[in-house]
Order: sequence, then structure tokens, then C-alpha cells
Amino acid sequence: MSINVAIDGPAGAGKSTIAKLVAKEMGFIYVDTGAMYRAIALYLLRKNISIDDNEAIEKYCGEAKVSIKYEDGVQVVLLNGENVNGLIRTQEVGNMASASSTNGKVRALLLDLQRNLAKENDVVMDGRDIGTNILPDAQCKIYLTASSRVRAERRYLELTEKGIECDLDTIEKEIIERDERDMNREIAPLKQASDAVYLDTSDMNIDEVKTKIMEIVKSSTK
Repeated sequence: MSINVAIDGPAGAGKSTIAKLVAKEMGFIYVDTGAMYRAIALYLLRKNISIDDNEAIEKYCGEAKVSIKYEDGVQVVLLNGENVNGLIRTQEVGNMASASSTNGKVRALLLDLQRNLAKENDVVMDGRDIGTNILPDAQCKIYLTASSRVRAERRYLELTEKGIECDLDTIEKEIIERDERDMNREIAPLKQASDAVYLDTSDMNIDEVKTKIMEIVKSSTK
């Protein structure tokens, strides 16, 4: 039987970073569900679909064929056969992903892929509704969060290190707006699973977070 670790939380909480570290240490496959939604979002943006045009999102999302493969243990997201790992981390793509992920058709496109990966492999999977919807029977569930300001500062640092000009206050505003969308969407809203461990990392560095989560994972998967 495969072992599943589900890490949920709001945008900028560090889910992907910590999930990759935990997966590597445990020898598990890391599944970044957000990257899959971002791939669809990238396709919609390329089609010049508006973020609030739900009808167009539903109409065109089916043209985006998303799949994943692993190279040296690293997840590679393919959009219609194209490796889009380096194209899906912009704020614009993130905002579109947040909006389009509320669409039932978009979610249905990816749900089977995500569940089959978890059924066939030991995985660490992060997203918004992993423990509540995608992997409700995961042996270990963690709800990872931090204050909106801390999350904005982390995102600001990430972008500026890549040479991307940005404004901290604008990033925080967008994060708060995204939280509102994610928590109040009709389909699979962001929320803490009843059996998930709550972890606020606002005052923790990456090593402290990793150590704490490894303790939780090992305790839950004995």
C-alpha cells in the first residue's frame, strides 16, 4: 500500500519548497498539483481568456492536455507536450490558476491523474484541497500557513532574485485576494482537514519547518 502525505495551505506558505525537501528525504515522489493548474492557466492566457470569463475557461480548458513525467526525481509538467516548468511561476499565471481552478471541468481534468499517481506511488502532494478532497485517506495531513505579510515577503524575495520587478504591498494585496477566492470557491475550497496538523511558519526558517514536518510525517506513517 502506498504512503501519501498531503500538504495544504494558502498561496505563498512554502508548500512546494517544503514538500520537495520532504519527498527527497523520504524517497517519495513529489507531486505539485498547483503546477498542473498553472499549466492550464498558461494555456488559457495564451488564448487571451479573461480571468473572470468562466464560460470561456470551461470551453477551452479541454484543449490543454496536461501530463507529468519525472526526470532525476524532479516533476516536469507538460502542456500539450511542451515542458512548461519555466513558464508557470509568474504572478499572472498564478492569478489565472486561482480563478480557473474554481471551474469544475478544470478540476475534473486533473483529479484522476493526481489520484492515480498517489495510488501507484509513495507521494508528497501539495495544493489547496489535497487532504480534504483529492487524498482524503492520506496517512499524513498537514495544513501549512503563514501570515499574509510573511508570504508576500517570501514571494517578493523569490521574484526579485529572478530579476523581476515587483511591489511588496501589491503582492500582499493579491495574496489576500487569492486567499479569499480559494477559501470561498464553491468547488473544493481551501480549508484545513479535520485530521490535519496545523503549522504556522511565520516565525520559522526553512530548516525548522523541514525538521518539524519530518517529525509529523514519520509519526503519522509508522
